[in-house]
Amino acid sequence: MGITGLSCIDFFLTKGIKPRIIDTRMHPAKLKMLPPDIEYSIGNINIQWILSADLIITSPGVALTHPIFKKAIDIGINIISDIELFCQEAKAPVIAITGSNGKSTVVTLLSNMAKFAGYQIAVGGNIGVPVLSLLKHSVQFYIIEISSFQLEYTSNLKTIAATVLNVTENHLNRYPLGLYQYRDTKLKIYQNALFCIFNASDNMTVPKINTHQNYISFGNNCGDYYLNKKHGKTWIQCIHQEKKLNTEELHLIGQHNYMNALAALAIADTLKFPYSSNLTALKLFKGLKHRLQLISERNNVQWINDSKSTNISSTKAALNSINCTGNLWLLLGGDGKGHSFASLSKYLTNNNMYIFCFGQDRKKLASLNPKSSTCTKTLCQAMKIIATKVKPGDVVLFSPACTSFDQFYNFEHRGEVFIKLVHKLS
Repeated sequence: MGITGLSCIDFFLTKGIKPRIIDTRMHPAKLKMLPPDIEYSIGNINIQWILSADLIITSPGVALTHPIFKKAIDIGINIISDIELFCQEAKAPVIAITGSNGKSTVVTLLSNMAKFAGYQIAVGGNIGVPVLSLLKHSVQFYIIEISSFQLEYTSNLKTIAATVLNVTENHLNRYPLGLYQYRDTKLKIYQNALFCIFNASDNMTVPKINTHQNYISFGNNCGDYYLNKKHGKTWIQCIHQEKKLNTEELHLIGQHNYMNALAALAIADTLKFPYSSNLTALKLFKGLKHRLQLISERNNVQWINDSKSTNISSTKAALNSINCTGNLWLLLGGDGKGHSFASLSKYLTNNNMYIFCFGQDRKKLASLNPKSSTCTKTLCQAMKIIATKVKPGDVVLFSPACTSFDQFYNFEHRGEVFIKLVHKLS
């Protein structure tokens, strides 16, 4: 009974079909938003309803490991995602974007490029607006962000352009066969894509059948669109164009964000968006909330909110993007989803770094560098300590490397709590 479930109900009612809805939680937050004549079952999986269904739409958060779903498939009941349903109904070209990190940034950048070019677009999916809700709009393009969860039960996604931005360890508690099962789920986005855009610096993003005539790549010093470092500056370039863009002209910081810019530019050029509008969008874009967001510079101390860093690779990217003349105060913590944090340890060896670990996996994180680490139960406790110690020239980086669900509703809620604490304590 989240926003995806509600959008499915609305969709079916417009078709004259009355669905039933199941939520295993006893107190779903959106229960009061259900139409009054919709039957619902809460607190468990209603086996009778499952086995008598004509069609089952799963929320992205539902893992289909329960034996009842296998039984439903065995007796011929179709189980699909809302993305699959959207694919059957969409009347305009679809651009689809996935990856472990950077999806929302690329979707937003690309949508800005389309708007500056004068196109009517609708944006949704994993970025916040359910895809079925987009069908209410008459548009020239749909731009959708898709998670691996949504791709699991999507088979007929037809896109004009699709990309996998990167693949790193993430959600492995959902994929018992490990990283390659997760990667294979991501790569489903290339099926039936007219143009496949992949990361030449990340072999995990390359389509398995490399015979597609419309392959376009981006990368760090490689690919059709690439980052070129010369004389201490980083340039965004394309092998097919003489034009190049100095990244110092952008509000975005960090190589990972420059890679995001490359991906958006590659897609926009592929769709023949005017270069001038693409350039304008890139130069004006100030980034998304909770992604390396500078909250305060009071007393020459930078407080940076990177709450969207819900995995290790995202935190690594954030650390690589920080320029600090004083001490770096790093906040890590939350639910690591069963991942090993070992690869993060080499990023935590700076003598001028102090690490504060909170939440469910605080002890695991602190063990990466015990000499420089402090454990607290909550984010608030850590922030109160840091606020008494920071000095001019220091940077406080909130980049947790974990999901937020142990203590917060989501990464946005976690980020808002951080922001309030910064304004209170700094």
